[in-house]
Amino acid sequence: MKLSKFAKLGAVVALSAVFLAACGSKSGSGQASKQVLNWNESAELPSMDLSKATDVVSFNALNNTNEGLYRLGKDSKIEPGIATKTSVSKDGKTYTFTLRKNAKWSNGDKVIAKDFVYGWQRTVDPKTASQYAYLYSGIANADDIMNGKKSVSDLGIKAEGNYKLVVTLDKKLPYFKLLMGFPSFFPQSEKAVKEYGSKYGTASKYMVYNGPFQLTKWTGSNLSWTLKKNNNYWDKKNVKLSAINYTVTKSNSTAYNLYQSGKLDEAILGSEQAKQLSNSKELVVRKAASTFYLQYNQTKKEFQNKNIRKAISLVINRQQFVKKVLGDGSTVAKGYVSADLAKNNGKDFADQAYVKDAVANNTAEAKKLWQQGLKELGVSSLNFEILSDDTDKGKDTTEFLQSQIEENLSGAKVSVANVPFKTRLSRSESGNFDVVVTGWGADFADPISFLDLFTSDNSQNDGKWKNSEYDKLIEASKTTDTGNTDKRWADLVQAQKILLNDQGISPIYQQATSTLVKSKVKDVIYNSAGVNYNFKDAYIAN
Repeated sequence: MKLSKFAKLGAVVALSAVFLAACGSKSGSGQASKQVLNWNESAELPSMDLSKATDVVSFNALNNTNEGLYRLGKDSKIEPGIATKTSVSKDGKTYTFTLRKNAKWSNGDKVIAKDFVYGWQRTVDPKTASQYAYLYSGIANADDIMNGKKSVSDLGIKAEGNYKLVVTLDKKLPYFKLLMGFPSFFPQSEKAVKEYGSKYGTASKYMVYNGPFQLTKWTGSNLSWTLKKNNNYWDKKNVKLSAINYTVTKSNSTAYNLYQSGKLDEAILGSEQAKQLSNSKELVVRKAASTFYLQYNQTKKEFQNKNIRKAISLVINRQQFVKKVLGDGSTVAKGYVSADLAKNNGKDFADQAYVKDAVANNTAEAKKLWQQGLKELGVSSLNFEILSDDTDKGKDTTEFLQSQIEENLSGAKVSVANVPFKTRLSRSESGNFDVVVTGWGADFADPISFLDLFTSDNSQNDGKWKNSEYDKLIEASKTTDTGNTDKRWADLVQAQKILLNDQGISPIYQQATSTLVKSKVKDVIYNSAGVNYNFKDAYIAN
């Protein structure tokens, strides 16, 4: 998913989850009388439309205000959601879910099987233009529906009465259950979607919720909102928090001051703060299955030039950047797919698909390639803009990149644009950029969650990089090779090498975030892949 600042078969390791400091057991410490959590967010909330959300801020909000067939708990383990029972056919292609009868929407309506049917059909419908519809590939007829060849009613999902849901796949998907815990597969109320029309999901009042909390006080553009306990939630007795107040603070120093004054229970730190507070008992470093990289607008002639792209990548001193600029525990990216995401035969994907030159710093070579690229373009200089977020980290990033490029590449004139997260997403999606600092986090623990993004027809391939061999390898991993673990793995390894050798993107770093969290905050679950936060069991201790 898209980040702020910031293989369909195969042996996949469970992603590690990072838990908040001093998470004692609920039986070992009493709960405070006031169960209100005050949380820091680094970017505004773009959307609450389950079919249209694409980013980490939106998905965290959706994950805690809504619920699918399953929830993802500690270590990305499947936990009961709306489904109370699941049966799978011998060939692994048919799933039958029995739904709980006491699940309700926040307006009091029952959550029933047809809500899943409607939500899924709405997401794959080309008219919705969902950027996450591609995740449905593998569900019967999904590809044909997305390509306009079949009706949404042909999707492999049907309701058998109110409390039985049957899903049919084109092929076995071993990560299918993980997808069922991802917001793009949650149910949607047809009644609400039709009632609110184009306003659906654009403000807290234009939405209904079936999860532990419901969103309030969000106008669609403000920098604060609240998740209030949902009294219609089926498991409300186990939800301890009465509210989670979110405050967007794009300045790390502001966040720290609010934390120190007791107005925030969590604060995202800048690099200098993280260094100074390295021995604090309240310091929590969250490592993520996410990679930040430069994406080039390859509809523009200058960025269709491979030598220009390579020169820009080679001039970046990534080690200096992560150590001296970020200083938050982030590491130099080995490639596009994050390290420790997935393994096959004991070998990490990031190591096997590593292309040294793609993430190296070689200024002398960069200068040669730059001059060669300018000559090929028939120009002596190049002016372009780097787009990023308006957070402290975003500003530090663009400033560093600007200085690295201008100081080492003769004729390069770089301007920077640091804009609100929502604006950066909009500009990226519309192609209104030259070079953009983009972040992508794995939606589930498989390399395909990253690599699918750069197929020629993926709607989230904002830079429009294209390579026919890459497309063929990704397609083979999903079709002819899907039943052969080693062959599928080799397809994906080779695909990443093609992407990196061509410098289709320039990976910079794998993200980690240093935060302070009050020791009274207990049982917040953080997972490095998929949706990060699950607050269902969280509470405030005495």
